[in-house]
Amino acid sequence: MNKVKFTPELERATGEIEYNMTNDYMFRALFQKNNRALKGLLSSLLHMQPDEILSVEITNPIVIGEAIQDKEFRLDIKAMLNGYQQINLEMQVVNRHDWPERSIGYLSRMYNNLQKGDQYIDTKPAIHVGILNFSPFEEQPIFYSRNLLMDVVQHRIYSSKFAVNVLDLSHIELATQEDKNWDLDFWARLFKAKTWEEMKMIAKDNEYFTEASNTLCDLYADFNVRERCRDREDYELEQKYLHDTIAQQESMLAQKDSMLEEKDNTIAQQQNMLVQKDDMLAQQTEELAEMKRKIQELTQALESK
Repeated sequence: MNKVKFTPELERATGEIEYNMTNDYMFRALFQKNNRALKGLLSSLLHMQPDEILSVEITNPIVIGEAIQDKEFRLDIKAMLNGYQQINLEMQVVNRHDWPERSIGYLSRMYNNLQKGDQYIDTKPAIHVGILNFSPFEEQPIFYSRNLLMDVVQHRIYSSKFAVNVLDLSHIELATQEDKNWDLDFWARLFKAKTWEEMKMIAKDNEYFTEASNTLCDLYADFNVRERCRDREDYELEQKYLHDTIAQQESMLAQKDSMLEEKDNTIAQQQNMLVQKDDMLAQQTEELAEMKRKIQELTQALESK
């Protein structure tokens, strides 16, 4: 039974949520502000019982509501779980078609955590969790994937200290029974909720969802937080426009290259045909010359008689 109640402000809230949890700033601010909600989310993502999570410490806190000068500032959450396991959470809605490489890059930097004098065996486990509104592998989408270093022949795990997990919000319908057992489908719906009524319907029976919803409502009332959310949304739209423009230009260049290649092939074929015709003409000229020679010889033979 849910022991946490909606705040009066959330109870009264109706209509559209302009900046929901898929906004990376709102996601960042919410789970930094509400450690209990973060604990509930990590419990689901890492398949751990809540009482197994003794502590979650955010190691890269921000000043919530303060203007961010660097537009490319990363809003991922870095956390230390139970004092030894490193977690990196990132909300990403724009597909830049580089997610596998991007996530491995983030994870590698996080995994490289040894201090001078430490032994390799002391390396802290690192898990990068991407919460995406797109599929990094659209040809074979998976709602929630957990990826480890593994031998491709024997399927033996090489190391469980280095992992990339991906929650695909665009394919909630593919949630397995295990995903549902850990409430990941409900978390996904909560992240994407577009109205306060929808959010409250999803959150009402779960204390962690209620915690997250109450905090979202509280942050939403803060003008500075909404401004930061708007800034991030504008930045993402700008990045999407730039990416789409570059992709369109690259596509046009590829089409032009293809047309030029086709023209080159056509010219090469025509040149080859001309060479063949020249060869035929040369052969015919030789044959004609041979015929003339034979006729001349025959004529001379007849005249000599």
